[in-house]
Amino acid sequence: MATMGSLSLAATSSGAVGVAQQLQHDWRSCPANAVRNVVVNGGGRQTRGVVGVRCEGGQKVGFLGRLGRVIKEKAKSDIQLLFSGFSKTRENLAVVDELLTYWNLDESEDILDELEEALLVSDFGPKTAMKIVDALRKDILAGRLKSGPQIKEALKKNIVKLLTDKVSSTELQLGTRRPAVLMIVGVNGGGKTTTIGKLANRFNKEGVKVLMAAGDTFRAAAGEQLEVWAQRTGSEIVMPEAGVKARPAAVLSQAVKRGIEEDFDVVLCDTSGRLHTNYNLMEELRGCKRAVNKALPNAPNEILLVLDGTTGLNMLPQAREFNQVVGVTGFILTKLDGTARGGCVVSVVDDLSIPVKFVGVGEGLNDLQPFDAESFVNALFP
Repeated sequence: MATMGSLSLAATSSGAVGVAQQLQHDWRSCPANAVRNVVVNGGGRQTRGVVGVRCEGGQKVGFLGRLGRVIKEKAKSDIQLLFSGFSKTRENLAVVDELLTYWNLDESEDILDELEEALLVSDFGPKTAMKIVDALRKDILAGRLKSGPQIKEALKKNIVKLLTDKVSSTELQLGTRRPAVLMIVGVNGGGKTTTIGKLANRFNKEGVKVLMAAGDTFRAAAGEQLEVWAQRTGSEIVMPEAGVKARPAAVLSQAVKRGIEEDFDVVLCDTSGRLHTNYNLMEELRGCKRAVNKALPNAPNEILLVLDGTTGLNMLPQAREFNQVVGVTGFILTKLDGTARGGCVVSVVDDLSIPVKFVGVGEGLNDLQPFDAESFVNALFP
């Protein structure tokens, strides 16, 4: 009998010793954290036997655990996309440089009032803008800030602090088990389906095997739209049967089960857009989460709420309600290239203590950028 870790195999044929030696080699070559499955051929009683050991996970699982960081680090080379994507908000905030260029202590209160107004115009929100300016005022009165450039640097640091102090990591948290499951939720027209396509593109660039779930069973042609994205990004997709009115929860459950059976790395679950004020539809979303969790305990790994950046501070009630119903783990803010209200990014994090994971800064396939607080602030205040 050959013993490999916790695996014991009986040598029952003339070639058993050779088989056992090969299996021992295969077993030991698996990464330490891999799940080892003995592979049995499909022959009849006379020919059926163990033919090898398949490593499940291991290095791939470790890679999944690092994937969020990998995507974020690689995106730093695309900083120009982020810079150009926030051009309209930056134009709104250009007055900050003008104010601080001529700053002097005697006029500090007037300048701080104008600075607060500039932040409000860019949708930083009253509470957030006041918090930023009060911190500056305190440092000025204490004599810690004595020049315009010092105030600007302090302004940037205060905003970065608001974006990072109360939240967990802005990287995707995909766990260490395949498949990682991401539920994408939001109101109608926020850009969920397009966002899923762009996420799949990011994942596929890293060699990740992606499965999409067409859980938006209400909107006409939603499944077909997602299918186009699957083709563009080289992903697989689970869709309801043609002519069958499937329940969203059933589609998501089927997708997660397929993800497990066919060794997918990531399952991206689309859901129907819904108004946060519609109780029945929000309860249905809760049911979708339960179905995913039943198919794979501790899933989903992330529940990402897509918010339309052009709505500015109007996104806050949506975010609160979705978070209360399903427990949002991160935000994806879209269409920020088309608005001068980019300050809403800071407001939503400051108000809800939930991290922004991605920002949409254009229509291109690569224009969904992993969120980095310092890069974001530098794009607003170069």
